[in-house]
Amino acid sequence: MNNKTERERWNAGIDSEVPVRADAAQSILHELASEALTEKRRARRWGIFFKLAMLALVAGVLAAWLYGSQLLAPPIGEHTAVIDLNGIIAADAAVNADDTIDALQDALSDGRTKAVLLNINSPGGSPVQSGIIFDEILRLRSRYPDIPIYSVLADVCASGGYYIASATDKIFADKASIVGSIGVRMDSFGFTEALDKLGVERRLLTAGENKAMLDPFLPEDESHKEHMQNMLDTIHRQFIDAVKKGRGERLADDERLFSGMFWSGEQALELGLVDQLANAREVARDVVGAENRVNFTRHEGLAEKLMGQISLSLKRVVLAFESGLIH
Repeated sequence: MNNKTERERWNAGIDSEVPVRADAAQSILHELASEALTEKRRARRWGIFFKLAMLALVAGVLAAWLYGSQLLAPPIGEHTAVIDLNGIIAADAAVNADDTIDALQDALSDGRTKAVLLNINSPGGSPVQSGIIFDEILRLRSRYPDIPIYSVLADVCASGGYYIASATDKIFADKASIVGSIGVRMDSFGFTEALDKLGVERRLLTAGENKAMLDPFLPEDESHKEHMQNMLDTIHRQFIDAVKKGRGERLADDERLFSGMFWSGEQALELGLVDQLANAREVARDVVGAENRVNFTRHEGLAEKLMGQISLSLKRVVLAFESGLIH
């Protein structure tokens, strides 16, 4: 009787306790697996973060070295400083007043600079930016009288490009360079007849009788046209005065000079718009006497580009973490 009871108890224990133990073990295994998965995801996140941080550090050091090596490891002896002015002149363009002036100050304050060459290849652009650079060149010439500032013209030096060049001590050009275009222009269109043919009605609300000046969808207003012409004439006069101030008696007595006409470098030499036919290498070697040239151009270099890309990548990773896209 007792043995039977023990057997029944034993059997009952097997039947009741085994499922309980199996459920407990399964629950523990599930928790362990979940914690392991969570820890793995956490390690993965930190792994990605530290890899990106290390990449940013290495890229930053490399970029800074590449960007600054030219200035950190200056050449032995005297050199000719070069500043490139390539493209349209505008506040938001590669050639602008701030970068150009900073580059000039860097070049002139370097104790090894024997002369500065403005390597100009520009069709022109903003008269404001050109005028600011012109005034600053004159100021720096008086501040650093022993360091000449020359302009070397490449394919094109027209309009605002020549505005800047006229402020320098001397202007050199290739015989085939395009030089001049001392003038001011403003472009517009008129679509009034096109609107009539298409049957489109122009609707415009303004506060101020001159707010819609030069609207291409309205008939031309003579008073507006006269006002704009006076403004262009004023800016043109400023341009002419600057060129005369910079070039002085070297300019030929030719009424075409300020008509907006342009010439080859060879013709410009005869008109007094340039002083000599020579390229940058020749000027550095034969005129300055310092053939070794160092570029001081200010622009968005490799360091800025890399750091910008790295910063953008890190921001994307942080947003991905926050949004749960990376677990």
